Amino acid sequence: MRAGVRFATSQHWNSTGLWRSPEDLGTVKVLMSHAPQLVEELRTSVSRRTASRTSQQPALALFAIGLIGMGALALVYGDFAIVWQPVAPWFPARTALAYLSGLLMVGCGAGLFFRATTAGALRIVLPYLVIWQMLKFPSLVVAPKIEGVYLGFGELAVLLAGGWTLFAQLGNLEGTSFAWAGGERAIRVARYYFAIWIIPIGLSHMLYLKPTMDLIPSWLPGKMFWAYLTGLGQIASGLGVLFGVLPRIAAFAEAVQISLYALLIWLPAILMANRNLGPSFAHADRRLSFTAFFITWIIAAGAWAVAQNVPRKEK
Repeated sequence: MRAGVRFATSQHWNSTGLWRSPEDLGTVKVLMSHAPQLVEELRTSVSRRTASRTSQQPALALFAIGLIGMGALALVYGDFAIVWQPVAPWFPARTALAYLSGLLMVGCGAGLFFRATTAGALRIVLPYLVIWQMLKFPSLVVAPKIEGVYLGFGELAVLLAGGWTLFAQLGNLEGTSFAWAGGERAIRVARYYFAIWIIPIGLSHMLYLKPTMDLIPSWLPGKMFWAYLTGLGQIASGLGVLFGVLPRIAAFAEAVQISLYALLIWLPAILMANRNLGPSFAHADRRLSFTAFFITWIIAAGAWAVAQNVPRKEK
């Protein structure tokens, strides 16, 4: 004989339907007695994931847009990002690899816009950024006395630090073999890596004064002043993050500064066919301005990712 069962959960009566035996009934009572707690845990888990992903905005969206932009350029030109992805011309199947790289960036960039695919996209993006960074390593060995190689390495280091930070936060690494690359410790290491490498970026403004001045908008008086100010500002940001002197402000200042480079220098260069650039960039073409805009954009996104994860008060 079947019996209808009714029981209380969270102070509300609910019907379970019909059951065949008292033993089944006992099992149901035990299981359902924990149901409110289980539902609450599930809700908390989902809420935490949503809050965590939300807390990474706008860096996550900016990073995604930058990846899609860089990928689109690779697909349009069938090539890598000029000086930022120095793949040797003799490399086998170089053009095919460039198209594959473009598809990967577009696909991962699109994946970052959706909660279900964010972790997977970041698990692909981080190794890709590591390879991108390592392409610059031979220059450090071959020409260690040239500051420009540290500038190029530093730009990609900022990008890698931002990608690593997002990976550590949103890669869902708990219980995986890559758990060591996530969590607060990884975020801290990425932050220090970011801090170290923005120092040579700032130094380059003063060592390469003429090209720096040629990038400064003509409507800003005193170009030499701005060249030194921006360079010293980036050095100060690096030291501030590295030594914990107003590190959150320092990191955000760096993110804002790089963002302004994209919006005040390279976006006008696209719109004005590079006429806003000085003589040092007389031979710049449309591809250079588009590439410089998107690489600056995604480096800025990396800086935003780092800045958003600097604790308000260092522990």
